[in-house]
Amino acid sequence: MGSGAGSFLKVLLKNFDVLAGPVISLLYPLYASVRAIESESRADDRQWLTYWVLYSMISLLELTFAKVIEWIPIWSYAKLIFTCWLVIPYFSGAAYVYEHYLRPFFLNPQHTINIWYLPRKKDFFSKPDDILTAAERYIEENGTEAFEKLIHRADRSRSSGYKYDDDGYRY
Repeated sequence: MGSGAGSFLKVLLKNFDVLAGPVISLLYPLYASVRAIESESRADDRQWLTYWVLYSMISLLELTFAKVIEWIPIWSYAKLIFTCWLVIPYFSGAAYVYEHYLRPFFLNPQHTINIWYLPRKKDFFSKPDDILTAAERYIEENGTEAFEKLIHRADRSRSSGYKYDDDGYRY
């Protein structure tokens, strides 16, 4: 009987990451997210929404680089430790990663996508596509008032760090 329990304990410890991973990364966050939805506090909503964004990014990273990650022997343990740091409210790891890495990246105007990029024309003698040509074309298609709104919205986004939609609401 003693050796059976010892064997079971060995198997349990050997596969700890496989068994604990889903509990730590899915079950507890799911439970805590439902509790956060039902609570009046917005702080816990932000914590768990941030966690799910990071969890999605980790999952995408794993799917994208699966062939490389399978060669890293401690990946599953490192992921488990990192997930514990993100999940445990005492550490507020998800909030830390969001505030220090993700938020500055998404709110930094230098990292925004250039909407004025147009491929160059293939004809050598024709006028090249540049920002002025694109602006002129936008004014022709949408009018000067729409162009002024676009410029005003871009100026407000850069100065405040927030993005604004067509109706002037920030997000």
